[in-house]
Amino acid sequence: MSVVSIIGAGSWGTSLSILLNKNGHDVRVWSLFQEEVDMLNNEREHKNNLPGVKIPDTIRFTTDMKECLEGHNYIVLVVPSQAFRDTCKILAPYVYKDDIAIICSKGLEEETGMRLSEVMLSEIPNSQPVALYGPSHAEEVAAGIPTTVVAASLNREAAMKVQDLFMAPDFRVYTSPDLVGAEIGSALKNIIALCGGISDGLGYGDNSKAALITRGLTEIARLGKAMGASSKTFAGLTGIGDIIVTCTSNHSRNLRAGRLIGQGYTVEEAQKEVRMVVEGISATRAAKELADKYKVSMPIIQEAYKILFEGKQCKKAVYDLMTRSRKHETEDTGW
Repeated sequence: MSVVSIIGAGSWGTSLSILLNKNGHDVRVWSLFQEEVDMLNNEREHKNNLPGVKIPDTIRFTTDMKECLEGHNYIVLVVPSQAFRDTCKILAPYVYKDDIAIICSKGLEEETGMRLSEVMLSEIPNSQPVALYGPSHAEEVAAGIPTTVVAASLNREAAMKVQDLFMAPDFRVYTSPDLVGAEIGSALKNIIALCGGISDGLGYGDNSKAALITRGLTEIARLGKAMGASSKTFAGLTGIGDIIVTCTSNHSRNLRAGRLIGQGYTVEEAQKEVRMVVEGISATRAAKELADKYKVSMPIIQEAYKILFEGKQCKKAVYDLMTRSRKHETEDTGW
């Protein structure tokens, strides 16, 4: 049995706490919000995010970081990407040398474009980051529905330890050395899901959604390779797997927010309606900056940026994408 400290008590943090508890581990969960901790400890249910899912009595919730991390073997970070750096600063004094810190938050730091493992190492340089990503809605994991993800790390031994920690009959974990690819795929798929929602909101159909998924993944892979990732990663769980589930499921907050924007809601109105963090919005700003930095063509991402931050009309953005100059589908045709 391991002692696992989960930092973040939203839907994903709560869901992972249930999974790890079922695996026989001692699980403590930290939240910044006393009201949330009181609800979870007293009601044994996350009424807002996972209604109807009962939380075992042996999982402890606290607002005391020291209490949460006492005697820990593993740390799991599940906070919004824009709170990630501040959380790492709070966490830093309690981290041992070579501590395995499992990043389950998805996104990029909006101001810097940094991947979350880079943010972690800048604040906690003695940590050993492992990203646990893949097509994994919290609602389904909490319900025990079969799910498969990837533990990605530059350290093979750390990735395998995380694999063993989470493996269960309904939760299969693969390992990968491509931390860059896993992080880029998992962050940018939220943008494509947001665009998929806009497409739905405009009344477009399956053809449009399939095109967005396919061409969106091409853009993500193009940027990922420019940043040093393996092209094979984007054909796997943290690439095509994650983008499919996020672009097609009503569990996806990015998809829901995009639908509202496509129907005419402002970005602010859509976020309020969804009532959860919409990571694709902040990721769009960071991805646009990365595309410019690495001189990578990302027309879907560029148009998403114009819709979200420059007030461009959604239909005009679609028109401009559809009437771009002629292209080959792949970049290595030899023609």
